[in-house]
Amino acid sequence: MGHYDLLKKMYHAAQVNNEVFTNSTIDIEAHRCSIELPIKPAYFHALGAIHGAVYFKLLDDAAYFAAASVEQNYFIVTTTFNINLVRPVSKGRLVATGELIFKSGQILMAESKLHNEQGKLVAFGNGQFSLSKKALDQAKGYGIEV
Repeated sequence: MGHYDLLKKMYHAAQVNNEVFTNSTIDIEAHRCSIELPIKPAYFHALGAIHGAVYFKLLDDAAYFAAASVEQNYFIVTTTFNINLVRPVSKGRLVATGELIFKSGQILMAESKLHNEQGKLVAFGNGQFSLSKKALDQAKGYGIEV
């Protein structure tokens, strides 16, 4: 199994994805990632639109896995992430796309965009990621069996 397939397996092995975001899909290639999430009412805040935490998770994950696509030895961690919310969403599906924009030593930077099913931008963000001291093969799904 190749690196991108193992990263996908790791994504789906995360408890939050196999219990809360069960209907999400992920695609990973060099320097890029896309995640699709059909919307469920369980993701809504009190006014019936997607909670900002869902926007953040999708943007962070897309940027994270775009960055992780180029690192095959160490697990990376998010050190900072900035998000901008553009418009509310209450139906359909969301697609987050991430792209690695910089890597130097232990620091990786990536940006991501979130679109609704009409292709309209609903949020965007950027983050900085760092190599941890943990080997990637110690991660659940990547190396450790689930």
